[in-house]
Amino acid sequence: MKITILGSGTSTGVPMVGCTCSVCSSTDPRDKRTRASLLIEAAGRYILVDTSPDLRRQALREKIPHIDAVLLTHSHADHVNGIDDLRGFHFIHRRVVPCYGSRETMDAVLRNFSYIFKGMEVAGYAPLLDPHVIRDPFALFGRTIVPIHLHHGTMPATGYRIDGAAYLTDCSRIPESSVALLGGLDLLVIDALRYTPHENHFNIDGALGVVAELRPKRTIFTHLTHEVAYADGIRLPEGVEFAYDGMTVSL
Repeated sequence: MKITILGSGTSTGVPMVGCTCSVCSSTDPRDKRTRASLLIEAAGRYILVDTSPDLRRQALREKIPHIDAVLLTHSHADHVNGIDDLRGFHFIHRRVVPCYGSRETMDAVLRNFSYIFKGMEVAGYAPLLDPHVIRDPFALFGRTIVPIHLHHGTMPATGYRIDGAAYLTDCSRIPESSVALLGGLDLLVIDALRYTPHENHFNIDGALGVVAELRPKRTIFTHLTHEVAYADGIRLPEGVEFAYDGMTVSL
C-alpha cells in the first residue's frame, strides 16, 4: 500500500493570499501547501480521501490515472469543494464510483452538490459518485476500512484506518471509543495545525500528546498553517515529522 500526501495545508493553503511572512515567502518547496487530502494506492486501486479545492492541481502533479473510491472526512469547503474536478476522470472512464462518509457529511454534500450524485440531464451532467453512509467498518477492494469518529470542535468528523495506517485530519479531540481503534499503528497522519492553540484543531503540542498516547511507529503532522516552517521539523521528537505535498509512504 502506498500513501501520498496530496495536500498538507490548512484551509487557506500556504502561501496564504496577501501574506509576506517568512513561511509564505519561503523558497523551500515543502512550504508550498495545497489544501489537505490523501491518496491511497493498493493493488491498482486509487482511493481518494477528501476532494480539496486543489484536487485538479494535485491529480495532475501526481499523475493520478483514475479514482476508484472517495472517502470524505467532513463537509467543510477546504475538504469537499474540489468535488467537481472528478468530472475529468469520468469523461475518460465513464464510471460512477462509490463515495463514503458519515450521515452528517453525506447529507451536507448531497445537499450542496446534488448534481454530482444525481446528475443533471438538462445540463448534460452525468452522476459521478454513488453515496454510501457509513458508521461501522466496511470492506473496500479486499481491505477493511475502519471509520474513526473524531471531534472537530463542536462538529463531528471522520478519520479512517486502513490496515496499519490511520488518517486523522481536522480534529481537536479523539473520543476514548476511537482511541481503542488506533492501537499498533505503523503510520499516523494527524492534524497539527500550528503552534498556537485552536478550538477546532490539535495544535502541535496537542498532536504530540496523541502521539505519546498511541505510540505509532511513524507520525506525520498535516493540515499545517503558515505558522509552521517545514525546516522546524528538526525540533520534533524522533519518529515525528511534518508533511509536505507529494510526500509518499509505502507500507
